[in-house]
Amino acid sequence: MDDLLIMYNERKTDIEDVLYCFNNIAPKLNFNIEKETRGSVNFLDLTIHRDISSFPIDIYRKPTYTDSIIPIDSCHPIEHKYAAIRYLQNRLNSYQLSHEKRERESNVIQDVLHNNGYNTSVLKSISKSNKHKSGTEKTH
Repeated sequence: MDDLLIMYNERKTDIEDVLYCFNNIAPKLNFNIEKETRGSVNFLDLTIHRDISSFPIDIYRKPTYTDSIIPIDSCHPIEHKYAAIRYLQNRLNSYQLSHEKRERESNVIQDVLHNNGYNTSVLKSISKSNKHKSGTEKTH
């Protein structure tokens, strides 16, 4: 088991009791808690914010993040080079980010491309390729 997110009401649930129960299910499993800080918690590649009536999200990058992907001038197959770009683009399109956060993430992706020697027009060709592939999958 890896990465579990539990949302709870602090007035009704003692999270330390929950942790104790989880850690006693199987002796080889060890659960840890990462509590929210200043109304947000990082979970996988997201930062989840607690708002009055919603939980807005943002893309999270660890402090050790670098914007390195396979450089355009490497000898790797083009499919390998484009895999990271597709991942970044799919993440941008899959998560329900606010307009401001979507713009910021789009700029980060363009910076990653630029810093690794890519022309940002590669995003359009990858996007067209993804649409074409998904279109052919639906017809089969």
